[in-house]
Amino acid sequence: MTTPHETDLHSEYLRADLFLAMGQPIEAAKVLTGVLAAEPENEAALELLARSYFGSAQLTRAEEALTRLVALAPANAWARRALARTLERQSRAADATVHHRVADALGAA
Repeated sequence: MTTPHETDLHSEYLRADLFLAMGQPIEAAKVLTGVLAAEPENEAALELLARSYFGSAQLTRAEEALTRLVALAPANAWARRALARTLERQSRAADATVHHRVADALGAA
């Protein structure tokens, strides 16, 4: 049972998802920072954080979040493709190539 002052991480995740859906990726990222402080290996929160950073053009932070996600789930085709696209947006096509190839091998669209 939670106390009134205890953070409900799932509710915070949903709040961040709503912020992102409303076009407020910076607010979403702020909320997700707290979620990931409590659960650093939460893959869903890392993915949403990466999307938030990408959506607000914080590409270095998006790359960091996606690199963590790929380390946790190397077969996550979406994360590989997103990391490749993030690297491309930073004019690092050569670094992106390996992630595109892995995403292709995993059947990512």
